[in-house]
Amino acid sequence: SRVKLLLQEKKNSILHTCFCSVFHLPPQDAQGPNAYLYSKTLAALDSMLQSLVYSAGTLSTMELQNIFQLLLPFTSSQPEVVEERAMARIARLANFITTYSLPQICPCFVQAAAPGHQCSETHQFVMLGKLVGHLTLCCTCKDRGTRHEAAEALHHLHTFIMQQLNALGDALGDKSPLFSFILQMFTKYLQPTDQADIILIAIKSFRSPSIYSISAAARMVDILMEDPAFQPGQVLNIVWTIYGNLPFITAAVAHSSLDRALLVLTNKHPAEVVASLLQCSPTCTHVAMAMWKIMFSKPQSAKKVLQELLSMLMNQPLRKTSTSSKDNPRILSLAATRTINEILLQPTCLREVDAIFPQLFLALLFQVSFTTELTLQEVQIFWKEHQRYQLTPIRSAVNSIRVLLCVMGFERQVLAIEAQGGWDALLRAHTHLMGVSILAREMMKTPRPLRYTIFCHLAELLSVEGHTWEMVAMVFLTEMLGCTDLSEDVDRALEIFPMYLQSQCLGMPSLVLRAILNLTKRPSTARRTLVLLPYIMELLQGADSNASAVALPVLGNMLCLMERKASSLTALALADKLRPLFEDESDTVRELSIRLFQDTMGLVVGAEKKQMKKKVWDSLLPLLLHLHDQDKSVAKASQEALCSASRFLKWRQLLQLDEAAQVWRICECLLARNRSKAKDYLHQSQPYLKSLQESLRQEAVRFI
Repeated sequence: SRVKLLLQEKKNSILHTCFCSVFHLPPQDAQGPNAYLYSKTLAALDSMLQSLVYSAGTLSTMELQNIFQLLLPFTSSQPEVVEERAMARIARLANFITTYSLPQICPCFVQAAAPGHQCSETHQFVMLGKLVGHLTLCCTCKDRGTRHEAAEALHHLHTFIMQQLNALGDALGDKSPLFSFILQMFTKYLQPTDQADIILIAIKSFRSPSIYSISAAARMVDILMEDPAFQPGQVLNIVWTIYGNLPFITAAVAHSSLDRALLVLTNKHPAEVVASLLQCSPTCTHVAMAMWKIMFSKPQSAKKVLQELLSMLMNQPLRKTSTSSKDNPRILSLAATRTINEILLQPTCLREVDAIFPQLFLALLFQVSFTTELTLQEVQIFWKEHQRYQLTPIRSAVNSIRVLLCVMGFERQVLAIEAQGGWDALLRAHTHLMGVSILAREMMKTPRPLRYTIFCHLAELLSVEGHTWEMVAMVFLTEMLGCTDLSEDVDRALEIFPMYLQSQCLGMPSLVLRAILNLTKRPSTARRTLVLLPYIMELLQGADSNASAVALPVLGNMLCLMERKASSLTALALADKLRPLFEDESDTVRELSIRLFQDTMGLVVGAEKKQMKKKVWDSLLPLLLHLHDQDKSVAKASQEALCSASRFLKWRQLLQLDEAAQVWRICECLLARNRSKAKDYLHQSQPYLKSLQESLRQEAVRFI
């Protein structure tokens, strides 16, 4: 009675200590001097357990289940004598409840509950199914005493349930014989949270035929897998248990049961199964491969597994998101690559692979870029396992692409890429984008339906920014825009280009601009690029020199594509954006911006001419100073622009002086023409005092 007053945790600790002390006593001879004392000890233990149940009153059902829960761990993976003693305590307690009147079990225990039904925890026998599962396995145990006690316990539990059914009325249940009762415990009464525990015990028993009946354990697994509803953590435990025990299982009936269980789990919980097996074996050991083969043995499960592996490949976070290497998405992505490399060598899954070839091909390609960013710790997980084969993560990814192309019938493309050094280029971080370009150009030689599918999938993937593989995807997409038979689908690319023109990713704006430049040169696509004009003009402000060097020719081509009035307005707006580029550090940008400014003067018409004159006046001094630019092409462009400016302003004296190359006369003439602008000219010349070019600094000083 004093025990009842203790906290539940303290009481459980005392009971566990008591069980350990009694069950682990040395085996006793039935005729030995201590036999009587030991028999009295066990009887006292039984009496104490029954008293705990009896004294719990309305909580007696909960107390009973608590004791069973504490006893069950002693019935498996223990010395035979310990298992028998623990099982005997369960049997005695089961016999006790057939004579002691427990509170009535709620009807929901034996029939479907009505919607909204709620009952007290004190009237639920939630662990009956789990208890029967353990007892059933123990009925096939090697030790005769344990088998006997387990059978006794099952018999008493059957009697108890029949008593409950009688109390509830004949209509509530089938008062079946013992064998049918055992089957019902799994199909009707076993709680979902306990199903996984029974399965784990049964699977572990497969590796030791001398302990339990393999057939009984296999039958139990089959029954519990008929309609699984496991939590992700339970799926992980089951997969880990299969993986850990599979090498030691020899019985055919056990292998067949595990095959069925794995297929059922895969169809019901594909994401959890795939992630769990990748965690079990990131490097795809022969044991893991045996499990993958089972999952790929049926088309339905094979399709689901491939989709999950594809999702894993595409899940490449920029940074490590988990402290554990096993569930780190970056590691799982690498593991998926390694696994696919092995799966592709199996002939049973080629149809399913063919169905998702474009997506799988691109996902593996993205892995090449991703693996160049791995940490040393992440690389070591794979390198330690495969260093004798020199199979680093990036080599594994590249090899997977080669294998995929070969099994899909693209051996010619594989050889062509090899001849151009594409595979080697992919292996090195500083050349892998060049390798991607080579790969893309060769894939452009595949049939149009495949090219179209790849193109559309790329456009869809790139519609969302921020992925680690966006540069690789854009390189491939821009190469594919060279296919003239995809011209009708170019709008898909034009829709996503504005987002990437504003990208902070190094080199992305330049890459997109080069693709646009090529499109402006093709009659079938040129005018459609005009929708990007506002974005490209905006890009000139703050763009790096590489991007500006491509944007300027694009703008020049676009101006030529526009109607006269539209080109006049655009040229006027563009003039202000071009003048700051006259001072760019890139020789190419300076020359191109000056030449495009010269072109804008010839495009303005009507009312815009008056506004343009002011802009031209403001550009005269920078153009004049750049006549002394160290780059001869820039100096020549400046001279030609000055000639155009003098014609546009109808200033004949300036034109004559420019043609005679009389620079200082031009400066004097400029000041004499409009002395009110002297302060503006002074302001314009000051930045040139800090120019990197000595010639420009000297000319600025002379002018000032």
